[in-house]
Amino acid sequence: MPLVLACDIGGSHFRLALVDEAGAVRHDVTLASPGERDDGGIAPEAWWDLFAGAAEQLAREAPEAFAGAAAVAVCGVTRTQVFLDAAGAPVHAAITWRDARAAGIAEELRARLHAAHPETAHINAFHPLARLAWLQRHAQAAYGRLARVIDPKDFINARLTGVVASDAVSAARLAACAASADAASLFAGAGIRDTVLPSLLAPGATVGTIRTDVGGALAGLAGRPVVCGSHDTWAAVVGLGAMRPGFAYNISGTTEVLGLMSPADRTAEGLLTIDWGGGLNQIGGPGQNGADTARWLAELLAGWRGEAADVPTVFEALLALPRDRAPVLFLPFLQGERTPYWNPAMRGAFLGLNRRHGAGDLAWGLIEGIALLNREVLTRAEAATGIACSEIRFGGGAAANRLWAQVKADVCDRPVVVGAAGEPGLVGAAALAHVAAGIYPDLATAQAAMARPAHRHLPRGDRRPFYDALHAQFRRAVPIFAPLTADLSYLETPT
Repeated sequence: MPLVLACDIGGSHFRLALVDEAGAVRHDVTLASPGERDDGGIAPEAWWDLFAGAAEQLAREAPEAFAGAAAVAVCGVTRTQVFLDAAGAPVHAAITWRDARAAGIAEELRARLHAAHPETAHINAFHPLARLAWLQRHAQAAYGRLARVIDPKDFINARLTGVVASDAVSAARLAACAASADAASLFAGAGIRDTVLPSLLAPGATVGTIRTDVGGALAGLAGRPVVCGSHDTWAAVVGLGAMRPGFAYNISGTTEVLGLMSPADRTAEGLLTIDWGGGLNQIGGPGQNGADTARWLAELLAGWRGEAADVPTVFEALLALPRDRAPVLFLPFLQGERTPYWNPAMRGAFLGLNRRHGAGDLAWGLIEGIALLNREVLTRAEAATGIACSEIRFGGGAAANRLWAQVKADVCDRPVVVGAAGEPGLVGAAALAHVAAGIYPDLATAQAAMARPAHRHLPRGDRRPFYDALHAQFRRAVPIFAPLTADLSYLETPT
């Protein structure tokens, strides 16, 4: 059975695997993702070291399977910039998806860039143009050497092939800064040279072949094609079988991302609309909360006793506790929020607490609060496109919790289908590689064969009135409490 080498670079874990044509992982290595340095960045070489080290381990554990890998595809974290010089060497630490250092500069750019340019409204702390402006101002020597800006997955591809390129989906926000029909280039307005944008390929295009001088076990794969993957969300959507009109996806890992697939190019306040190829646009975007938010509560409630917080076990126990008749409303903005508010200064809150509430009520509030945010994104996307979502494909670590999946179905009032793949991004990357290797004629065929549903959760009609009312309260609370919690985030407790 043909195998390909697929890599999924996650915020928490880095996984390299040999995957067959049915989407089954035959051999894999999972490692912790690189930790951030004191300055909040990550050395790009750390991703390459993980990739090369994992390849060596696979080659030792499954030498014949590894040697037979027909193609390589890497997908991974988005909103993370790797800055390279003309020779392909990093000039600065990568700025990661949750880094808000460019918030002040983003505000300046929005105020002075041409308002008629469609991308101006999207400039925020996580936007690549704001981060480039930060680099220009605060790391002038690095900016002076800068030649290209790419993603971590592209850095691995460049080390494998010698070709620096990215994909049009991952780089959509930076590419959108070019001149529009109504306004001049945002690059020019920000004083950033537009040559930093690399060559852009379609996901699935061949970047190049593995070089003979790459070294180690990978040298044994010299000449095999290296496929241009996309960001982790795009790959996971393929791995869940959701790259179809009318389907929504919800990837719940360290953070969450939700979007609706639409043939129509429509926009909505706070949402990102990106051409994902094949006549489909995604409308939605990444969040700043998810399993990491659940881990915070688990550690808060279990850690104070000096216990290690096993998040699934802690939540299973908490959600089994009696629940008070009055709900707790949770605003899940512990680290600010991206979609749909794009405000790094927002902070979280539990609202409606009474003396009867206990740890279980907080746990219920947390999972419902994240689902309410999902519903807000989906509601805006459906209104903009005129499409009623047929089902939500749910993947990532939190999808293993059936109660969480059922809560999402109830809150969003849509069927939630959990994929069989524990790591759908890995399956999506493998699908690209299998197409490149000629196993499947196109991505749609590969998706149909490799993305398998496991569980289906239907919304319970008796819960609808409660969650309709709770969502209404959520929508009322966010604009009221966002300024207050943002102001609190700037206060410092006395020492």
